[in-house]
Amino acid sequence: MKETICAIATAPGGAIGIVRVSGAEAFTIARQVCPRLTPTTPPRTAVLSPITASPDEVLDEAVVTLFHAPASYTGEDCVEFSCHGSRYILNKVLQLLVRHGCRLAEPGEFTQRAYLNGKLDLSQAEAVADLIAADSAAAHRVALSQLKGHFSSELSRLRNQLLHLTSLLELELDFADHEELEFANRPELLALAEKIDAHITHLSSTFQTGNALKNGIPVAIVGAPNVGKSTLLNALLGEERAIVSDIQGTTRDAIEDTLQLGGITFRFIDTAGIRHTDDTIENLGIQRSIAAVQRAQIVVLMKEPGVPYPEVPLREDQTVIRIENKTEAFQAKYGVGLDDLRQRFIDAVPTTSAEDVIVTSARHYEALCCAHDSLTRVIDGLGEHSLLPTDLIAEDLRLTLASLADITGGAITPQETLNNIFSHFCIGK
Repeated sequence: MKETICAIATAPGGAIGIVRVSGAEAFTIARQVCPRLTPTTPPRTAVLSPITASPDEVLDEAVVTLFHAPASYTGEDCVEFSCHGSRYILNKVLQLLVRHGCRLAEPGEFTQRAYLNGKLDLSQAEAVADLIAADSAAAHRVALSQLKGHFSSELSRLRNQLLHLTSLLELELDFADHEELEFANRPELLALAEKIDAHITHLSSTFQTGNALKNGIPVAIVGAPNVGKSTLLNALLGEERAIVSDIQGTTRDAIEDTLQLGGITFRFIDTAGIRHTDDTIENLGIQRSIAAVQRAQIVVLMKEPGVPYPEVPLREDQTVIRIENKTEAFQAKYGVGLDDLRQRFIDAVPTTSAEDVIVTSARHYEALCCAHDSLTRVIDGLGEHSLLPTDLIAEDLRLTLASLADITGGAITPQETLNNIFSHFCIGK
């Protein structure tokens, strides 16, 4: 039997602090420290009770709620003590619970138990951490979508389609000697595999946007020395973050800071001025500027009237915003044109809703890429002129399923494949 665990579930400093307990002995321990709890206390009912260390020592007056398994966060019996937020009180409550048989929880152990008890799949468990760490409306929306299971539902549909495809190939392998049996023909299998692969490719393509929404949209401000890059960064941030000087080459390295616009976090990078120079240190800064441009999703190219825009390597998928500074339409120093520029930043980010499925984890992206690679070999093997034997195609299908299972934590077992075969096809009546 698992140990009963306890931990503080809220950040310090609030008026209310919650201590959470999970495990088979949760209710027994709760009744030992809260005299108003009884064996007949109904679940999900808030009970106001003192928390007592002894008949003469009351630690706090708390609201206590019982959650019966499996209808709880962890899938186990759980108790939540809503105490006053004093760190002293919360620690004393923890000490009391440990004295009565609890163990202090390891980091993430409540969510781990939720996963192990089938309350969350692996991708949803990861979304809990993303939701806690979300520092913008966009990051919060994406994490909440994943926690609600939208990504898991997409993978589940793909999984079921792959299971159907696997079952057909397993039939072909297991009953190859029975010529009277009919199987779906190769063109139909190929069409299904291509359809699944197109969906996997689409999910993979959302990673760049999802990762940027989670960690901040990188914006590189690029231009010649003294064009106003640092002035623009300071104006956007509303503070003197970057040094502004008439001396060329003042900015020797990329300066980065964040700003939220329209519920989206942008990571602005003020780069060293692009020019030809013999200064070794300045050249290092210019090389770093070019590297920053390559990492950016939005590139702001700045210039002054009568001067060409800087020549830097750009990707096709980058949004490039060209600004002619020190003109009537735009003056970074005086804030002229900044509102329009801020809106252009927002418009450059693809709009998302809480229902959209967007990949934000590098681990998930890598698994999808592996699934695509395996499925590509399946598609090649199912081609009209392919000589690849069925058993090798089936193995690549199993690798595809294994890659998707790495995301959610649920692999397809041989028994599940067998059950699918017999539930969908008539064999040996």
